[in-house]
Amino acid sequence: MAKINVEGVQNVSVSKKIPSEKSLEEQLEIMEAYTKAHRESSNQSKSIRELNCLKTIFPVLFRHIEDQDLIAGRLDFLPIGFGSVTSIGGVGHYCVFHELRAFGEKLDDPQKKERVKALYDYWQDNDVKSIYCQEVLNDTTTGRFIDCRYPLMATARLSGMMLDYQKLVNLGVPGLLELLENTQKNDFIAACTETIHLFEKNISRQIELVAQAMETADTERMKDLILMKKDLEVILVRKPETFHQALQLFWLYALSAGCINYGRMDTVLGPFLKNDLDSGLLTWDEARRYVYSLWTMIENRRTTVNGRIIVGGQGRKNPEAADLFTRLCLEVCQMTRYVEPQFTLRFDRSTPEDIKEMAYDCIAGGATYPTLYNDDVNVPAVEYAMRLPKEIAEQYVPFGCTEFVIQGKSVGTPNVLLNLVKILQLALNQGYDPMDHVYKAGTVSVMSLDEYKSFDDLYDQYKRLLDYYFDLSIQAHLHSFKVMNQEVSFLFTSILMDDCIARQKPLLDGGVEILGGTNETYGNINASDTLYAIKQLVFEEKKYSLQELNQAALHDFEGYELIRKDLLDAPKYGNDIEEVDNLANDLYEYVAKGIRQRGIDANLGYYLIVISNNQTNTDWGHETDASLDGRKRGVYLNPANNPQGGAAKSGPTACLNSLCKFKAKYHGGSVQNMKFTRRMMNEDREKVKALWRTYFRKGGCQLMVTVADPGELEDAVKHPENHGDLIVRVAGYSAVFVNLGQDVQQELLSRELYD
Repeated sequence: MAKINVEGVQNVSVSKKIPSEKSLEEQLEIMEAYTKAHRESSNQSKSIRELNCLKTIFPVLFRHIEDQDLIAGRLDFLPIGFGSVTSIGGVGHYCVFHELRAFGEKLDDPQKKERVKALYDYWQDNDVKSIYCQEVLNDTTTGRFIDCRYPLMATARLSGMMLDYQKLVNLGVPGLLELLENTQKNDFIAACTETIHLFEKNISRQIELVAQAMETADTERMKDLILMKKDLEVILVRKPETFHQALQLFWLYALSAGCINYGRMDTVLGPFLKNDLDSGLLTWDEARRYVYSLWTMIENRRTTVNGRIIVGGQGRKNPEAADLFTRLCLEVCQMTRYVEPQFTLRFDRSTPEDIKEMAYDCIAGGATYPTLYNDDVNVPAVEYAMRLPKEIAEQYVPFGCTEFVIQGKSVGTPNVLLNLVKILQLALNQGYDPMDHVYKAGTVSVMSLDEYKSFDDLYDQYKRLLDYYFDLSIQAHLHSFKVMNQEVSFLFTSILMDDCIARQKPLLDGGVEILGGTNETYGNINASDTLYAIKQLVFEEKKYSLQELNQAALHDFEGYELIRKDLLDAPKYGNDIEEVDNLANDLYEYVAKGIRQRGIDANLGYYLIVISNNQTNTDWGHETDASLDGRKRGVYLNPANNPQGGAAKSGPTACLNSLCKFKAKYHGGSVQNMKFTRRMMNEDREKVKALWRTYFRKGGCQLMVTVADPGELEDAVKHPENHGDLIVRVAGYSAVFVNLGQDVQQELLSRELYD
């Protein structure tokens, strides 16, 4: 049995998964077959072993065609299998242990329970993430994702893979086979070739499933099924020629590869759409039905923080066709009000005005989509941050909580997370975490409070601790690549990533063109507000000693209410106060540049911070002691790059002015969330548009918006049954408000609602 228990929650999940349609016995047999293939292939190459395992889950895991489906492709997911991310299982050969345990509890037969136990025991030693955890995690500094007792969390995952679907639709299945057959053979290329043949079986299985659906279809439904069957038969033997065929091919490959973000679909599907519309093969209404069906299929995968479809922006070869698809998606966005896909609009000064207006209409209607990314800022930022030429930087795409990757060319998975508040508290408590009284400063010598003679003394100590954790983070991140590469090749993914085939190497074995990563940082604004309060109250005004402030925090401000009031009243980030924002920016740049340089030193293509939150800011807050910005013990940390709830008291213009001061070229993505009332979004439409234009012109890189009425969220807490369609922007993802935990709801309520 493994020493470190990796059972438990592995990822944000607020959407209820669709249960498997297979019986418990069928599910158990599939998991046993996968385990047997893994065990019996132990002496073969990782590529052949992976292929043998994939053959046990494909095409058997595909589900039946549902009545509303206009494209084929639904998958079951089991507690054991192959994947890339924790949202739908795990990385490589995975076992989701708590789900496997729950599965076993459903069984009545003791012998079947023993079979489940045997699986559990085997994967304790063979699950890829378990292997990683045994080698990296420890008792003081580094915990698993998500164990919030630690200043650093680390995991193995391959998040954010966005494949080169342009290559897929340009070559089709026969073209990919020809490409592989013309490449010098090794185990990897041979396994890739067989993987495409396995993909052919997946397509053939869809043809069978459509035929089954035809047996009970009425006349109207039969028309759709006939087209589905015909187009599946086409993409099996040649490259797609129509919009529906291209859509179908892309979707089935994404499912087979386990990729849950999709990227710039306007560049992939736009030309097919335009050709079909121009030729009269397709009407606008028919195209909209197909995209609506795609939206539904993505929503049904229930991956919460993923499902990214990106449209618009620079670097598109056929902007006219791409903009047609963009308009189509914006119409569907208004119709669906789903929490997925995470629909994103890249824009710049040249984006057509009608597209901007449609985007505004979607947001004002409460859809929370599209999220807005400013190419005038982000493209040059990516050029600098990732050290890329402009034509490649133009192909950036955000995923998850806004991490950037280059579509079809880079790995940028966020496998480490840092709590900047916890690390600051180590500087205030001689290396001990006041939450659990464990020493977490490693080899760093930490001064006592009376040794800090100036603010710079404290700040320098904090930076030494940050440096120590930066070093740990890059080591943990590099090791995740080592372990994943040791175990798997990611065959489906490698086939559509430059330049694995040409190099004849798997994704993480020298195959991918740009191997990068991101480091999620939390509590950055709490930390900078804390530093500013100390600077002002202790070293400038000399109103309190550092010992007095720290004692107040250690007592969670009980009996120290006046001190807490002074801390809360100290100037805060988010109010366009130059001195406060300058300190926040100084800390941001120290962290961002330090992480970036360690990536360069480690010969990564890039290694950048992501100023994120998903709901980890709330979870990590539970395990973080009171901080000297006035935040109490256990309370959520600030959300991403935004002020702590209740701190931004000077209106939306001041808040946006603070937000746009961080230079985008130093990070790999940053979440900017705001809440506006419906009245403001509609009655003051031109004012809001002017506000956003100014923000983006001044350097704002991104914006995500929740629209709600005053008191609406509060009422939803009390009467959830009345608000089942209330969608909110949590962070880099949206959710139905009433599906969120109460702690996350309270964090959202704390954010300023501008009216």
